Amino acid sequence: MNPNKLRIGHGYDVHRFSEHFDETKPLVLAGLALPDKLTLLAHSDGDVILHAVCDAILGALGEGDIGQHFPDTDAQYSGAASGGLLNQVLTMMDSRQLYLVNVDITVVAEVPTLSPHRINMISSLANLLELPEQQVNLKATTTEGLGAIGRKEGIACTAVVLLAGNA
Repeated sequence: MNPNKLRIGHGYDVHRFSEHFDETKPLVLAGLALPDKLTLLAHSDGDVILHAVCDAILGALGEGDIGQHFPDTDAQYSGAASGGLLNQVLTMMDSRQLYLVNVDITVVAEVPTLSPHRINMISSLANLLELPEQQVNLKATTTEGLGAIGRKEGIACTAVVLLAGNA
């Protein structure tokens, strides 16, 4: 691995919960619809994990952020599955002859409890990112009741990725 071809990126996303559960827009995290009766307010499916990963990859590429590439003012992204957005970002990465080395993700939420879903979420992420599960780390934490997230008003996520070149 050539150290001159290493790139690190950091991503962040946050979405507010709807006051009412919408069966047509279930909570989606890491590409998985979770059984919790929660709906995130977002132009797309609101998958904060995939959005943070997209931002991290775009950051490593020096390509701005997810909002520049998939603006919430563009009707074609209304209700879009974030896995499709991630595929487009991965195609950009591939075109630069870069590949993911690993991804480290932290979800910040009071609700839902993610520990029962963690293994399936890692598996989904590994599949979407075409990485071995050992190169995908997913953590969850709370704000100990502080702030908007502590009041269960929303969910946030950070992601860090390492990219490397083939040369």
